[in-house]
Amino acid sequence: MTVAVIALAAAGCGKSSNDSSGGGGSDASGAYSGKGIGLAYDIGGKGDQSFNDAAFSGFQKAESEFKIGGRDVDPNDSESDADKIQRLEQLAKAGYNPIIGVGFVYGPAVKAVSAKFPKTTFGIIDDETVKADNVADMVFHEEQASYLAGVAAAKATKKNHIGFIGGVDIPLIHKFEAGYVQGAQSVNPKIKIEKQYLTQTPQEGGFSSPDKGESATNGQIDAGADVIYHAAGLSGQGVIKSAAAHKVWAIGVDSDQYQQSSLAKYKDWILGSALKNVGGAVYELTKSVVDGKPLSGEVRGDLKSGGVGFADSNPKYQAMKDVVAAVDKAKQDIIDGKVTVNTK
Repeated sequence: MTVAVIALAAAGCGKSSNDSSGGGGSDASGAYSGKGIGLAYDIGGKGDQSFNDAAFSGFQKAESEFKIGGRDVDPNDSESDADKIQRLEQLAKAGYNPIIGVGFVYGPAVKAVSAKFPKTTFGIIDDETVKADNVADMVFHEEQASYLAGVAAAKATKKNHIGFIGGVDIPLIHKFEAGYVQGAQSVNPKIKIEKQYLTQTPQEGGFSSPDKGESATNGQIDAGADVIYHAAGLSGQGVIKSAAAHKVWAIGVDSDQYQQSSLAKYKDWILGSALKNVGGAVYELTKSVVDGKPLSGEVRGDLKSGGVGFADSNPKYQAMKDVVAAVDKAKQDIIDGKVTVNTK
């Protein structure tokens, strides 16, 4: 298996939002012979302005640069593993290569379908348990980006009181919380931190319910927090809406949420975003297949490789020189190995 690090800034059940055909696995001559990229979205679907949209950005870039086709497919509400298996199987039968499951919920489906289509390359984002020669487990050091979010929050707060909202109470989101808390406490060991998870399981809507995010944020602001960081997917739109309404800072996740069109009216209150280069992962896996050298095994992004980071697009953030300096120093300390970030 090839172990790599990212270095970059369907049919059946589910709704297909794009289906373009194009020329281009590789044939005997080494030329790409697949139908294009198959991308299956996580809970919340395309349009979440966060995790899924980050994947879509890589899908678009790869389609354009490599002149290949692609199909991206939204999930249905309350779907089963069998639904996901059917979706990936139909993408594979149609000739898409690579086929990428966006989110750990695709673990069982990728494991099952990759075994049936050994000549097709599969990718799964945020899961490192699917071990096969034709599968790339695309994972990230989310805790490192979250540490930077914690430093920014602790430097920006006026009340020494901040908050964290996780979409679902699962180990992946615990990494976001752990990094955020450690980063904040590196600035002020006595800082007060509100913590809340919206649901216990993804099926309850923790990643797909802006109303839950808004309600939780209202509660944390009422408790005194004036900077709120979310790791909640589509639910994070409610976090940002509430923060803007109360004129306190929000910190986004996965994508640069300051730049997202649907959040434009709230952007002045988006301090920054903890980035996860999901788009880069999608692009790089596609490139490896087009080049005839498909990635497999663990593909992990970190601060050093550019796989995670902190977006600083808001001019108000740039004007806060002490915050910028603290985040920049923390980033370099992590890269240099002076700081090891907790995952729990």
